[in-house]
Amino acid sequence: MGDWSYLSALLDKVQAHSTVVGKIWMSVLFLFRIFVLGAAADKVWGDEVSEFYCDTLEPGCAHTCYNWMFPMSYVHYWVLQIIFVSTPTLIYLGHAVHIIHKEKRMLELHNADGAALRTPKYTDDRGKVRIRGILFCTYMTQLLFKIVLEVGFSVGQFYIFGPIFMVSYFHCTKSPPCARFSGAQCYISRPTEKTIFILFMLAVSGISVVLTVIEIIYLLCNKRTKTRKKLLALQQAVTATPHPSNPAWGVLGSQYGGLALSAESLRALGINENLSQSFSKGKDT
Repeated sequence: MGDWSYLSALLDKVQAHSTVVGKIWMSVLFLFRIFVLGAAADKVWGDEVSEFYCDTLEPGCAHTCYNWMFPMSYVHYWVLQIIFVSTPTLIYLGHAVHIIHKEKRMLELHNADGAALRTPKYTDDRGKVRIRGILFCTYMTQLLFKIVLEVGFSVGQFYIFGPIFMVSYFHCTKSPPCARFSGAQCYISRPTEKTIFILFMLAVSGISVVLTVIEIIYLLCNKRTKTRKKLLALQQAVTATPHPSNPAWGVLGSQYGGLALSAESLRALGINENLSQSFSKGKDT
Protein backbone atom coordinates (compact mmCIF):
# COMPACT_ATOMS: atom_id res chain seq x y z
CA MET A 1 0.00 0.00 0.00
CA GLY A 2 1.03 3.58 -0.56
CA ASP A 3 1.89 6.17 2.03
CA TRP A 4 -1.21 7.41 3.87
CA SER A 5 0.66 10.02 5.94
CA TYR A 6 -0.50 13.04 3.91
CA LEU A 7 -4.18 12.08 4.03
CA SER A 8 -3.84 11.16 7.71
CA ALA A 9 -2.31 14.56 8.49
CA LEU A 10 -5.19 16.36 6.76
CA LEU A 11 -7.84 14.29 8.49
CA ASP A 12 -6.11 14.84 11.82
CA LYS A 13 -6.65 18.59 11.41
CA VAL A 14 -10.36 17.97 10.90
CA GLN A 15 -10.69 16.75 14.50
CA ALA A 16 -10.25 20.32 15.74
CA HIS A 17 -13.28 21.32 13.64
CA SER A 18 -15.52 18.31 14.39
CA THR A 19 -17.94 17.15 17.06
CA VAL A 20 -17.35 14.31 19.51
CA VAL A 21 -19.10 11.83 17.23
CA GLY A 22 -17.04 13.12 14.29
CA LYS A 23 -13.86 12.37 16.20
CA ILE A 24 -15.08 8.81 16.81
CA TRP A 25 -15.78 8.46 13.09
CA MET A 26 -12.26 9.68 12.39
CA SER A 27 -10.82 7.07 14.75
CA VAL A 28 -12.81 4.33 13.01
CA LEU A 29 -11.51 5.55 9.65
CA PHE A 30 -7.90 5.56 10.84
CA LEU A 31 -7.86 2.39 12.90
CA PHE A 32 -10.22 0.04 11.10
CA ARG A 33 -9.73 1.19 7.53
CA ILE A 34 -6.47 2.91 6.74
CA PHE A 35 -4.38 1.00 9.27
CA VAL A 36 -5.92 -2.43 8.61
CA LEU A 37 -5.95 -1.91 4.85
CA GLY A 38 -2.33 -0.83 4.84
CA ALA A 39 -1.14 -3.57 7.20
CA ALA A 40 -3.09 -6.63 6.07
CA ALA A 41 -4.61 -6.07 2.65
CA ASP A 42 -1.40 -6.61 0.71
CA LYS A 43 -0.74 -9.90 2.51
CA VAL A 44 -4.26 -11.17 1.90
CA TRP A 45 -4.57 -10.11 -1.73
CA GLY A 46 -0.89 -10.04 -2.66
CA ASP A 47 -1.12 -13.43 -4.35
CA GLU A 48 -4.48 -12.95 -6.05
CA VAL A 49 -2.85 -13.02 -9.49
CA SER A 50 0.15 -15.29 -8.93
CA GLU A 51 -1.87 -17.98 -7.13
CA PHE A 52 -4.85 -17.83 -9.46
CA TYR A 53 -4.88 -21.06 -11.44
CA CYS A 54 -7.05 -22.48 -14.22
CA ASP A 55 -6.74 -26.07 -15.49
CA THR A 56 -6.41 -25.11 -19.12
CA LEU A 57 -3.65 -24.52 -21.62
CA GLU A 58 -5.69 -22.19 -23.81
CA PRO A 59 -3.70 -18.95 -24.33
CA GLY A 60 -5.29 -16.05 -22.50
CA CYS A 61 -8.00 -18.15 -20.88
CA ALA A 62 -6.68 -17.73 -17.31
CA HIS A 63 -6.39 -13.95 -17.66
CA THR A 64 -9.88 -13.70 -19.14
CA CYS A 65 -11.35 -15.78 -16.33
CA TYR A 66 -9.55 -13.71 -13.72
CA ASN A 67 -10.87 -10.45 -15.22
CA TRP A 68 -14.34 -11.94 -15.35
CA MET A 69 -14.23 -12.97 -11.69
CA PHE A 70 -12.46 -9.82 -10.46
CA PRO A 71 -13.31 -6.84 -12.69
CA MET A 72 -11.39 -4.66 -10.24
CA SER A 73 -9.01 -5.32 -7.39
CA TYR A 74 -10.75 -5.28 -3.99
CA VAL A 75 -7.86 -3.35 -2.47
CA HIS A 76 -7.96 -0.66 -5.15
CA TYR A 77 -11.71 -0.40 -4.75
CA TRP A 78 -11.41 0.14 -0.99
CA VAL A 79 -8.69 2.74 -1.50
CA LEU A 80 -11.01 4.66 -3.82
CA GLN A 81 -13.78 4.34 -1.22
CA ILE A 82 -11.60 5.81 1.53
CA ILE A 83 -10.52 8.71 -0.69
CA PHE A 84 -14.03 9.54 -1.88
CA VAL A 85 -15.57 9.23 1.60
CA SER A 86 -12.87 11.48 3.07
CA THR A 87 -13.26 14.15 0.37
CA PRO A 88 -16.40 15.87 1.81
CA THR A 89 -14.67 16.13 5.19
CA LEU A 90 -11.59 17.71 3.59
CA ILE A 91 -13.80 20.17 1.69
CA TYR A 92 -15.45 21.15 4.98
CA LEU A 93 -12.00 21.63 6.53
CA GLY A 94 -10.99 24.01 3.74
CA HIS A 95 -14.23 25.96 4.06
CA ALA A 96 -13.93 26.18 7.86
CA VAL A 97 -10.35 27.44 7.66
CA HIS A 98 -11.41 30.02 5.06
CA ILE A 99 -14.37 31.27 7.15
CA ILE A 100 -12.33 31.50 10.36
CA HIS A 101 -9.47 33.31 8.61
CA LYS A 102 -11.92 35.73 6.98
CA GLU A 103 -13.64 36.42 10.30
CA LYS A 104 -10.32 36.97 12.05
CA ARG A 105 -9.24 39.48 9.42
CA MET A 106 -12.54 41.37 9.65
CA LEU A 107 -12.27 41.52 13.45
CA GLU A 108 -8.74 42.89 13.21
CA LEU A 109 -9.90 45.63 10.84
CA HIS A 110 -12.90 46.41 13.04
CA ASN A 111 -10.85 46.62 16.24
CA ALA A 112 -8.19 48.72 14.50
CA ASP A 113 -10.80 51.42 13.83
CA GLY A 114 -11.18 51.99 17.56
CA ALA A 115 -14.71 50.65 17.69
CA ALA A 116 -16.07 48.46 20.44
CA LEU A 117 -14.49 45.03 20.61
CA ARG A 118 -16.48 42.28 18.91
CA THR A 119 -16.32 38.63 19.83
CA PRO A 120 -15.80 36.08 17.05
CA LYS A 121 -18.84 34.14 15.90
CA TYR A 122 -17.21 30.89 14.80
CA THR A 123 -14.59 30.44 17.55
CA ASP A 124 -14.70 30.63 21.33
CA ASP A 125 -12.15 32.00 23.80
CA ARG A 126 -10.07 28.81 23.56
CA GLY A 127 -9.99 28.92 19.77
CA LYS A 128 -12.37 25.99 19.42
CA VAL A 129 -14.59 26.10 16.36
CA ARG A 130 -18.30 26.70 16.84
CA ILE A 131 -20.37 24.82 14.29
CA ARG A 132 -23.00 27.44 13.60
CA GLY A 133 -24.31 29.55 10.76
CA ILE A 134 -22.77 28.73 7.40
CA LEU A 135 -20.40 26.22 9.01
CA PHE A 136 -23.39 24.28 10.32
CA CYS A 137 -24.82 24.06 6.80
CA THR A 138 -21.48 22.97 5.37
CA TYR A 139 -20.97 20.39 8.10
CA MET A 140 -24.43 18.89 7.62
CA THR A 141 -23.94 18.79 3.85
CA GLN A 142 -20.68 16.90 4.09
CA LEU A 143 -22.29 14.41 6.48
CA LEU A 144 -25.09 13.73 3.99
CA PHE A 145 -22.56 13.29 1.18
CA LYS A 146 -20.59 10.82 3.31
CA ILE A 147 -23.70 8.70 3.83
CA VAL A 148 -24.47 8.72 0.11
CA LEU A 149 -20.89 7.75 -0.79
CA GLU A 150 -20.70 5.00 1.82
CA VAL A 151 -23.98 3.45 0.71
CA GLY A 152 -23.09 3.93 -2.95
CA PHE A 153 -19.74 2.16 -2.62
CA SER A 154 -21.29 -0.69 -0.63
CA VAL A 155 -23.97 -1.22 -3.27
CA GLY A 156 -21.37 -0.83 -6.01
CA GLN A 157 -19.29 -3.59 -4.43
CA PHE A 158 -22.20 -6.01 -4.82
CA TYR A 159 -22.75 -4.82 -8.39
CA ILE A 160 -19.09 -5.16 -9.43
CA PHE A 161 -17.93 -8.24 -7.52
CA GLY A 162 -21.16 -10.13 -6.96
CA PRO A 163 -21.73 -12.25 -3.81
CA ILE A 164 -19.86 -11.46 -0.60
CA PHE A 165 -18.56 -14.94 0.06
CA MET A 166 -15.49 -15.89 -1.90
CA VAL A 167 -15.63 -19.33 -3.54
CA SER A 168 -12.60 -21.60 -3.67
CA TYR A 169 -13.17 -22.47 -7.32
CA PHE A 170 -15.54 -21.66 -10.16
CA HIS A 171 -16.22 -22.82 -13.68
CA CYS A 172 -15.28 -20.29 -16.33
CA THR A 173 -17.06 -20.47 -19.68
CA LYS A 174 -15.70 -17.33 -21.28
CA SER A 175 -15.30 -18.23 -24.94
CA PRO A 176 -13.14 -17.22 -26.64
CA PRO A 177 -10.35 -17.66 -25.56
CA CYS A 178 -11.44 -20.58 -23.39
CA ALA A 179 -12.82 -23.78 -24.91
CA ARG A 180 -16.36 -23.28 -26.16
CA PHE A 181 -18.00 -26.30 -24.54
CA SER A 182 -15.73 -27.45 -21.71
CA GLY A 183 -14.52 -24.07 -20.44
CA ALA A 184 -12.02 -24.10 -17.56
CA GLN A 185 -12.02 -24.83 -13.83
CA CYS A 186 -10.32 -21.98 -11.94
CA TYR A 187 -9.11 -21.89 -8.34
CA ILE A 188 -8.76 -18.96 -5.93
CA SER A 189 -6.21 -18.90 -3.11
CA ARG A 190 -7.27 -18.39 0.54
CA PRO A 191 -10.99 -17.81 -0.12
CA THR A 192 -11.99 -17.95 3.57
CA GLU A 193 -9.48 -15.30 4.62
CA LYS A 194 -10.60 -13.05 1.80
CA THR A 195 -14.26 -13.54 2.73
CA ILE A 196 -13.56 -12.51 6.32
CA PHE A 197 -11.74 -9.43 5.09
CA ILE A 198 -14.65 -8.49 2.79
CA LEU A 199 -17.15 -8.88 5.64
CA PHE A 200 -14.93 -6.80 7.91
CA MET A 201 -14.71 -3.91 5.44
CA LEU A 202 -18.47 -3.98 4.85
CA ALA A 203 -19.07 -3.94 8.61
CA VAL A 204 -16.76 -0.93 9.02
CA SER A 205 -18.63 0.82 6.21
CA GLY A 206 -21.92 0.14 8.02
CA ILE A 207 -20.49 1.46 11.30
CA SER A 208 -19.37 4.59 9.47
CA VAL A 209 -22.91 5.18 8.18
CA VAL A 210 -24.40 4.64 11.64
CA LEU A 211 -21.93 7.08 13.24
CA THR A 212 -22.68 9.68 10.59
CA VAL A 213 -26.43 9.36 11.20
CA ILE A 214 -25.85 9.66 14.96
CA GLU A 215 -23.77 12.78 14.36
CA ILE A 216 -26.58 14.36 12.32
CA ILE A 217 -29.07 13.62 15.11
CA TYR A 218 -26.61 14.97 17.69
CA LEU A 219 -26.15 18.23 15.78
CA LEU A 220 -29.88 18.73 15.26
CA CYS A 221 -30.66 18.03 18.93
CA ASN A 222 -27.85 20.31 20.06
CA LYS A 223 -29.09 23.11 17.80
CA ARG A 224 -32.65 22.64 19.05
CA THR A 225 -31.48 22.76 22.68
CA LYS A 226 -29.60 26.01 22.09
CA THR A 227 -32.62 27.51 20.35
CA ARG A 228 -34.86 26.57 23.27
CA LYS A 229 -32.40 28.12 25.72
CA LYS A 230 -32.44 31.37 23.75
CA LEU A 231 -36.23 31.39 23.71
CA LEU A 232 -36.29 30.69 27.44
CA ALA A 233 -33.89 33.57 28.06
CA LEU A 234 -36.13 35.76 25.90
CA GLN A 235 -39.22 34.83 27.91
CA GLN A 236 -37.42 35.54 31.17
CA ALA A 237 -36.29 38.92 29.87
CA VAL A 238 -39.82 39.93 28.91
CA THR A 239 -41.67 41.77 31.70
CA ALA A 240 -45.39 42.54 31.94
CA THR A 241 -44.97 46.30 32.52
CA PRO A 242 -47.07 48.91 30.62
CA HIS A 243 -45.68 50.42 27.47
CA PRO A 244 -43.68 53.62 27.97
CA SER A 245 -44.50 56.75 26.07
CA ASN A 246 -41.55 56.36 23.71
CA PRO A 247 -42.99 55.42 20.29
CA ALA A 248 -39.95 53.43 19.26
CA TRP A 249 -40.30 51.27 22.33
CA GLY A 250 -43.97 50.67 21.64
CA VAL A 251 -43.16 49.27 18.21
CA LEU A 252 -40.48 47.01 19.68
CA GLY A 253 -42.77 45.82 22.45
CA SER A 254 -45.44 44.79 19.95
CA GLN A 255 -42.97 42.33 18.44
CA TYR A 256 -43.01 40.41 21.71
CA GLY A 257 -46.73 39.89 22.04
CA GLY A 258 -47.53 43.33 23.42
CA LEU A 259 -45.24 42.94 26.44
CA ALA A 260 -42.77 45.65 27.32
CA LEU A 261 -39.07 45.11 27.90
CA SER A 262 -36.83 46.87 30.36
CA ALA A 263 -33.51 48.44 29.41
CA GLU A 264 -31.68 45.63 31.17
CA SER A 265 -33.67 43.10 29.18
CA LEU A 266 -32.68 44.82 25.96
CA ARG A 267 -29.02 44.55 26.84
CA ALA A 268 -29.45 40.87 27.73
CA LEU A 269 -31.02 40.25 24.33
CA GLY A 270 -28.24 42.13 22.55
CA ILE A 271 -30.49 44.90 21.23
CA ASN A 272 -28.99 48.24 20.24
CA GLU A 273 -27.72 50.27 23.19
CA ASN A 274 -29.06 53.53 21.76
CA LEU A 275 -32.58 52.11 21.69
CA SER A 276 -32.11 50.95 25.28
CA GLN A 277 -31.09 54.44 26.36
CA SER A 278 -33.99 56.04 24.51
CA PHE A 279 -36.34 53.67 26.29
CA SER A 280 -34.91 54.66 29.67
CA LYS A 281 -35.45 58.33 28.87
CA GLY A 282 -38.97 57.65 27.66
CA LYS A 283 -39.76 55.77 30.82
CA ASP A 284 -38.59 58.66 32.97
CA THR A 285 -40.97 60.95 31.19
